[in-house]
Amino acid sequence: MTSHDVVADFRRRLRAKVGHAGTLDPFATGLLLLLVGRATRTQRFFMALPKTYRAVARLGWTSDTGDRDGELTHTGRVPDRLEMPTGELMQRPPPYSAVKVSGERLHRRTRRGEVTEAEPRPVTVYRSELLWQEGDRAAFEIDCSSGTYVRQLVADLGDAYCEELERTAIGQFRLEDADSERIVPLEEALSFLPEHSLTAADAERVSHGVAVEGDAPGEAIRLTHEGRLLAIARPEPDGSLKPYLVLEP
Repeated sequence: MTSHDVVADFRRRLRAKVGHAGTLDPFATGLLLLLVGRATRTQRFFMALPKTYRAVARLGWTSDTGDRDGELTHTGRVPDRLEMPTGELMQRPPPYSAVKVSGERLHRRTRRGEVTEAEPRPVTVYRSELLWQEGDRAAFEIDCSSGTYVRQLVADLGDAYCEELERTAIGQFRLEDADSERIVPLEEALSFLPEHSLTAADAERVSHGVAVEGDAPGEAIRLTHEGRLLAIARPEPDGSLKPYLVLEP
């Protein structure tokens, strides 16, 4: 199933608005966060969370898509060093990706035979660990920022493509805790954002989008009252907290 298939399935089941927080490539498996109802409005915060992947690279082969679904070519040239770069990188999205160039998905241009490159963009690889190597296959565990193409990291090893890819974590959410029957309250799901607790009077102001006095670190701050999440705010230069996403009237 594609990420779109999963969302469509849950839309039918729940009869509610459903979105997700980060597409998985069709050949990939693992953790997918679904957002239901008002949670769909908070997608940007979940999308920005770091990700953890386990990838199996097939060595001595290339793929025009960077994964097992592409046109595979056996070269027999196994990379000498199985090390992925870490830190802040400039990564060019692969030709078969959903990045838009001049308003159109790059993979559509590539399938028409057009040679088009997307501009490199900054990504961060926090950690890359070689887990094992057996014959022409090697497994890696990778912690990276949102927007990182793991199959491109694998292709950059040399003659290699990503044969298996599993997402095992998104921020504090772990694959081993995944359960398609479990719904996590939005107040709990967004607990990674700093919180500012409101008085009843300030809660009323916030419900109308009015700024309130407050001091909290970060660019996105949860405004709560008696355990209820009312809005997400940003700090203003005058020291106030301005709601820019009101979640509860």
